[in-house]
Amino acid sequence: MRSNNSSGCLTAFVSSFSRIMLLFVWLARPAMMNATFSTFIIPCLGFLFLPFTTLMYVFLVQGIGTIQGLDWLWLFLAVILDLASIAGAGAANRDRIPAGYPGSYPQQ
Repeated sequence: MRSNNSSGCLTAFVSSFSRIMLLFVWLARPAMMNATFSTFIIPCLGFLFLPFTTLMYVFLVQGIGTIQGLDWLWLFLAVILDLASIAGAGAANRDRIPAGYPGSYPQQ
């Protein structure tokens, strides 16, 4: 029997929150993104792979133009948050790997 778990939409929103915020910043403040990055490739790669880090970098570089002092701590925390979200997704989908592949666990 299928369980009626309605938390799928909320989970999808929470997991994509950083990408949504980065997209909003990109659309609402294009000058802010242009001042931070000189190319189009780096923000696109950041959007795909490290959205928290990219968003934090955009906020930290504004004003001074460089990262210094405690800004490195905030950037490091954003990297840890990105890596934790990637690891959490891998751990949540661990049971979906078919048996016999590396990383799969036998069904009990």
